Amino acid sequence: MAKIQLDQLAHSYLPNPSSESDFALKSMDYMWDDGGAYALLGPSGCGKTTLLNIISGLLVPSRGRIQFDDVDVTDRTPEQRNIAQVFQFPVIYDTMTVSQNLAFPLANRGVDESEIKRRVADMLETLELSSKADQRARGLTADEKQKISLGRGLVRYDVNAILFDEPLTVIDPHMKWQLRTKLKELHQRLGHTMIYVTHDQTEALTFADKVVVMYEGEVVQIGTPEELFERPSHTFVGYFIGSPGMNILPCEVEGSAAFVDGLRIPLGFNYEPPANATLELGVRPEFVRFARQDENGVPVTMDSVDDVGRHRIAKVRLAGHALNIILEEGHEIPTSNIGIVCDPIRSGVYANKHRLEGSAVNLEGTF
Repeated sequence: MAKIQLDQLAHSYLPNPSSESDFALKSMDYMWDDGGAYALLGPSGCGKTTLLNIISGLLVPSRGRIQFDDVDVTDRTPEQRNIAQVFQFPVIYDTMTVSQNLAFPLANRGVDESEIKRRVADMLETLELSSKADQRARGLTADEKQKISLGRGLVRYDVNAILFDEPLTVIDPHMKWQLRTKLKELHQRLGHTMIYVTHDQTEALTFADKVVVMYEGEVVQIGTPEELFERPSHTFVGYFIGSPGMNILPCEVEGSAAFVDGLRIPLGFNYEPPANATLELGVRPEFVRFARQDENGVPVTMDSVDDVGRHRIAKVRLAGHALNIILEEGHEIPTSNIGIVCDPIRSGVYANKHRLEGSAVNLEGTF
C-alpha cells in the first residue's frame, strides 16, 4: 500500500506540445491517501486511462513527477512500482486452470505454497468460481474470465496499489453489482490503495470513498459522492452526476437573486460575479418543486411527465429553457397557473462553468 503524490503532472501524445490544447492530461497536483478507494470518472477521451497508465508506469508523463511514499518513481517500470493492474478485457492464460491463473502472480514472487493455496481458495470463494477451480480458462465465459483477471490483482497482498481500468465492461449487469460489492468488501478488509477508472457514475459512486471527476483532460472536482451531488463545483459535474443531471440555465445575477430571461429566482447566498463572465444557474431536479404562480411560483409551461418507476420526471420549460423536476409519490402538478420554486440553498451560480462562493443571506420561509 502506498501514498501516491502527483506533482505538476501533465501529458501530451505530441512530441513537442506548444499549447494547453496539445495536452491530453492538463497539469495537476494531487495526493492519493494510503489505503484510499478512488474512482476516476468521466466520459471517453477525458484522460482517465492516460492518468491511470502514468500512475502504473505504463506511460512516462511529459511533465511533472510521481511519487510513492515520497519516493520518486516517475522513471520506474510497473514491476518496480509493485503495481497490480486489471484491464478492460481479460488478461489470463487460457491453457491454465482457474486456480493456476490465480496462483501464478504469487508463485512468481516466491510466496510459500501453503499461503498460495490459502489465498487462491479464498479468492475462488469470493469470486464464486470454486466449482470451476480445475477447469481450463479457455472454456469459460467472458465474464468468468474477467473475474479471474480481477482475482489475479486482488490475490496479491503486498502491492502498493491496485488499478482497475473499466474492469466490468464485459460483465452482465447483475454480476456487476455483485462484483462492485465484493471489491468494496475486499478494500475494507485488505486496505489496499485502489484506483478505479469508469465512465459509469453508479460504479464510481458505489465503489469509491472519493471520486475524481475528469473533463477534457482536467480534474474538475474531487470529492465524496455526497459532495459531488450536493455541491458540484463545475457544471459538467452537475450534468454528469445524477439521473437526470443538474438543470443548467443561462442567467444574470444581482445579489441574492438570479434572473432567467427576467424571471426572478431567489438564492440562498449573495453573489458578486466577476465582470464579463458567462453566468449560469444550476439546480438539481430533486430540488425543484411545483407551485402555483399566485404562490410565488416562477411561470413554466409543461412538456411531458415520464414515469420511471421509483418516481416521475416532469419536463417543463422556463422562458423556453428545458428543466426537469423529480416528483416524489403523491406530489401533484397544478392544473392551472403552473409555476416552480427552486430550493434557494441548493441552487448554485456558475461563472464560466465554475461554481461561485457566496455569502449566506436570511431567507423568508422554506423550500
